[in-house]
Amino acid sequence: MTFPVSDSPVRIAVAGASGRMGRMLIEAVSQADGCVLAGALDLPTSPAIGSDATAWLGRSSGATITADLDRGLEHADVLIDFTRPEGTMAHLAVCRACGVRMVIGTTGFSDEQKATIREASAEIGIMMAPNMSVGVNVVLKLLDMAARALSQGYDIEVIEAHHRHKVDAPSGTALAMGEVVAAALGRDLKECAVYGREGVTGERDPSTIGFATVRGGDIVGDHTVLFAGTGERIEITHKSSSRVTYAQGSVRASRFLMTQGPGLYSMNDVLGLA
Repeated sequence: MTFPVSDSPVRIAVAGASGRMGRMLIEAVSQADGCVLAGALDLPTSPAIGSDATAWLGRSSGATITADLDRGLEHADVLIDFTRPEGTMAHLAVCRACGVRMVIGTTGFSDEQKATIREASAEIGIMMAPNMSVGVNVVLKLLDMAARALSQGYDIEVIEAHHRHKVDAPSGTALAMGEVVAAALGRDLKECAVYGREGVTGERDPSTIGFATVRGGDIVGDHTVLFAGTGERIEITHKSSSRVTYAQGSVRASRFLMTQGPGLYSMNDVLGLA
């Protein structure tokens, strides 16, 4: 069921407000038509607590960065969360209780945490994706097509690179790519993924999907899926040069949630690719 779009602006709160991604999200929300920054959350230890969320931009938003979840979400329709699993789960509990929708870009959830998110989506609208980039989600559709066409005679490897500060590996986007490929091939990624090779590994099992991880410098995010056959290689690559694509996708997802009822949605739903 689709709900009508209100004439009122979408009131968006941002978690991790003083971090790199948090600031990018705040700037995107502040510049987006039909959206207003309604709250900003951060850890109690953040030096930004008590300051205006857009002070670093040289202007005032009226939204004060706070560690008090109830206060930070009091006026919000949607919370955008790109923090860490434990933080997102704490935010989820409050959003569920307050009826605040969520856009979740956090990665690294356990199966139990994912189950809790699915359970909460019966009560609030949740859009969860490992990557909010429109380009990445188009690539996921291309990978589904490629995997089906290249199902025989091709070895598949996923190579990803990110900045030195990223704490989980492989990236959520790399795993999503692997899951799309595995599903297209009728496989379970948990059973066919190989996350590291060292020493005498023996000949490559053609039914596996390999992952390679690079961490260094300020790489925003590079992902390549390699289909290596005899006599040819097909590479499908996406490279991010700025986090702004993630922020813009998150704002788009926030608007989408305001037209939907409770449920767990993906960027395919947001982009009409489902």
